Amino acid sequence: MTTSSRKYRILVVDDEPSVLTTYRMILEQKGYEVLPAPSAKEARRVLEGESPDLLLCDLSLEEGESGLAVIECARRHHPALPSLLLTGYASKDISDRAQRLGVSVLFKPVEIQEFLAVIRAHLSAHEHKAASGE
Repeated sequence: MTTSSRKYRILVVDDEPSVLTTYRMILEQKGYEVLPAPSAKEARRVLEGESPDLLLCDLSLEEGESGLAVIECARRHHPALPSLLLTGYASKDISDRAQRLGVSVLFKPVEIQEFLAVIRAHLSAHEHKAASGE
């Protein structure tokens, strides 16, 4: 379940419909509200009008778009938004960029229990920072 009594909102960005549906089903089953975005463009639109609690984004998106660019956009709208990057492959450059942004990287195929544990940890840490005024 979620780390507190409120329902967390997770923006999930992946251009593969089956992957997006799978993440959505897993997260909704665990009590999260999912804001699905099948493209970088849709993710940017959601970020302009919504305040998600977590961003979960694939690295390689449609038409050469990068999940890191989506995360950078998210940070402009929501500077403290915790973010996770999912990828089947990440170079040292990508890993370094993600680290500089304070973004965790999960490698596909991701194990479901690890996936959920990392999400819970990020939400809990974010909630703790917010409660302590950091």
